[in-house]
Amino acid sequence: MGKRLNSKEHPYDFLTGLPSMSHFFEYADTAKNEILQKGELPVLMLMDFSGMKYFNIKYGYAEGDKLLKAFAEVLGWMFGVENCCRISGDHFVVITEEIDLEDRLQEMFLECRKMNNGKNLPVHVGIYPSRQENIHISIACDRARLAAAALKGMYASAFNYYSQEENDDKERKRAIIENFDRAIEEQWIQVYYQPIVRAVTEQVCDEEALARWIDPIHGFLSPAEFIPALEEAGLIHRLDLYILDQVLEKMRSKEAAGFPVVPHSINLSRVDFEYCDIVEEIRSRVDASGYSRSLITIEITESTIGSNFDFMKEQIERFQNYGFQVWIDDFGSGYSSLDFLQDIKFDVIKFDMSFMKKLEESQSAKIILTELLKMAFALGVETVCEGVESVEQVHFLQEAGCSKLQGYYYCRPIPLETIFERYEKGIQIGFENPAESGYFELLGQINLYDLTVIASPEDVSLQNAFNTLPMGIIEIMDQQARFVRTNTSYRDFFERFFHHTISHNGTTYTDFHSPFVQNIVNNCLEDGQKTLFDETMPDGSVIHSIARRIGVNPVSGSIAVAVAVLTITKQMEDVSYADIARALAADYHHIFVVDQSTDRFIEYKSQVGENLLAEERHGTDFYEYTRRSAAKYIHPDDLKKIRSWFSKDKILRDLDEQGALTATLRSIDSGTWMYVSMKITRLNPEGNRIILGFSNIDFQKNQERQLETIRKERALLTKIMALSEGYISLYSVDPVSGHYIEYSASASYESFGFAKEGPDFFREGSIAGNKVVCPEDLPAFLEQFTLENVLREIRENEVFKMHYRLIIDGTPTPVSLKIVMVQGPEGDELIAGVRRWTIRKS
Repeated sequence: MGKRLNSKEHPYDFLTGLPSMSHFFEYADTAKNEILQKGELPVLMLMDFSGMKYFNIKYGYAEGDKLLKAFAEVLGWMFGVENCCRISGDHFVVITEEIDLEDRLQEMFLECRKMNNGKNLPVHVGIYPSRQENIHISIACDRARLAAAALKGMYASAFNYYSQEENDDKERKRAIIENFDRAIEEQWIQVYYQPIVRAVTEQVCDEEALARWIDPIHGFLSPAEFIPALEEAGLIHRLDLYILDQVLEKMRSKEAAGFPVVPHSINLSRVDFEYCDIVEEIRSRVDASGYSRSLITIEITESTIGSNFDFMKEQIERFQNYGFQVWIDDFGSGYSSLDFLQDIKFDVIKFDMSFMKKLEESQSAKIILTELLKMAFALGVETVCEGVESVEQVHFLQEAGCSKLQGYYYCRPIPLETIFERYEKGIQIGFENPAESGYFELLGQINLYDLTVIASPEDVSLQNAFNTLPMGIIEIMDQQARFVRTNTSYRDFFERFFHHTISHNGTTYTDFHSPFVQNIVNNCLEDGQKTLFDETMPDGSVIHSIARRIGVNPVSGSIAVAVAVLTITKQMEDVSYADIARALAADYHHIFVVDQSTDRFIEYKSQVGENLLAEERHGTDFYEYTRRSAAKYIHPDDLKKIRSWFSKDKILRDLDEQGALTATLRSIDSGTWMYVSMKITRLNPEGNRIILGFSNIDFQKNQERQLETIRKERALLTKIMALSEGYISLYSVDPVSGHYIEYSASASYESFGFAKEGPDFFREGSIAGNKVVCPEDLPAFLEQFTLENVLREIRENEVFKMHYRLIIDGTPTPVSLKIVMVQGPEGDELIAGVRRWTIRKS
């Protein structure tokens, strides 16, 4: 153990008794040489406490001084008093040899946990090994400080070695901050613009303004480098206002050149709102420019909203009340929560480019994105997908109902001069006329897989149709008509029956006087009402369609009409029913076409999930045939129900009354029972032919059962929480993987920001614990809160319990964590509950 310095011989720190900084720096050079002479390598370490400010507020400065003295005693005992120094506040410096350093640091961490009667804090250690470079002790101290700073935010004792990369990063940030003013004055920082196109027209409807720093010495600086540096320095608001000024100047240039001016979006940082009233700054500059506020769009990421939700909600509403649109940017880039969409009404949801990267990887990615687009549509919110790079992605997004597209497929971000060059060369995409924006916005929001676009809610006549209908939007003007949007079924249908190909982005045809188009013109264009009409083809088949006018272009006068094909009737002798069935109902794997006057039928069948129906057989006496087959293929529990109404007379009577018949039953296929949906419709209103189709809904039924199980579990656990006084959160945890779902949580618990679902309950709980568990309780919490420890306790005692304190609303609050194992619908699961814990005094 090192001995205390004699205060009469050496300067010392009045609080800890360690050498003063000036004396230490003089002595450290001597100590370094002595270590080298012994054949060892010297290291310099800078140490500081994590959370000292909070510690002083909680316990007082006198208790904080005790902690510093106790730590000085530990350092003197571990490394020798003459080798240590307190340079300021809670920062200490130590010089020692490198051998066994990490083992000694771990021993020091253990001693620190025992000191000051348990009132202590984690210690962060930055290490600079002198073998990296022979430098002055003060520079080594700065580098050790930089290594320790990298541990900021970690509430646990840890050490970190200095690296040249960290130093280079610090130097880059310093250079960025020092040169920021010059970069703006000399236009090293430029604004690049990336177009956003309307999915319907593939014309530019918006542009995004992006900052690009092109340094004369270092070249192109990534936004990932200079934006965080400017945020840390509190300068980012100046950059974003500079971008706004450049956008307004660009609008003047385009207007002077005779080009349309479309809305421009700018990205704001969370820090913008901390250093100025960014809402008022933007409003005043836009108003001074003379341009409409609707031409400036604000893009804000979910992380920008952050923990100060109420404040950010207020600022977003201020923007919107002023007439600015506010988009949520990079949606889905992290663990995006859908909760805040209920509280903040964004004008557009902008999906992160990660969705595009995943589209080619799995079918589930397409399903997820399609459902999210449907959700946005139901909320009345437009959508943008960024990162679009291929024509296949464009077609998918057009059919899925995405409003706007952005990505390299259309154009990379480019400066203003390049935009003008593209116009001169005739390769520009072309801009949307702002006067037509509302019209095209309406067309883009039509869901081509939702027949309610045409039908009113109370309309039952459209039940006499298959689930997947060929649908399209036709635009008619000046004796010409063109398709502006179609789904796959409509393109297949149109090519098959009219021998004409429709491209994804619309194909003009000039046969305006064809019966098909004339029916639309005569019945639909004048009054905008829904109309049903038929067209007889040369082969005798009849196409039954429905159409409704949905909008009028205020500039060109063109009229948009949504059209859907309901059914196609044909003579029984013609075997093209399979083709018709494929065009109308790709999801039906088994179809019967029955002539009710003769009971003759044709059966078509495909493998489940395939898209092509093939003729199986012609037959007679359909109802006798189905009675024999039913006992073989239909589940016994469903057989009696089906037989009670499956007769010729009853089916015809019910079809007359209801228009269509449906039933859900279980059928066996390849030895496995599966749920199928059976639907019966007429081929034509007055005729005797019907179609009976089967589609596989086993996946949906299983999903419904799983969702119902989850709903019941959630309801039960929520009731338990409500009835059990004091519970503030409940979770279900997979005992194997650690995956968890939050079933309920109080408002105070939700303020901690713990995710409602995640892959590892114990790992994420430990990370959250570093922030919200009282510091003196944290070591025990981290030691006990592991999956292995919980399972061991449950095996031995049937329950795991732990008491600790959470910082709730700034106050240490005793809580109790209880975890038990239960038998769930899918196997064993852990139920974890946190409740307030009342300490009874004896």
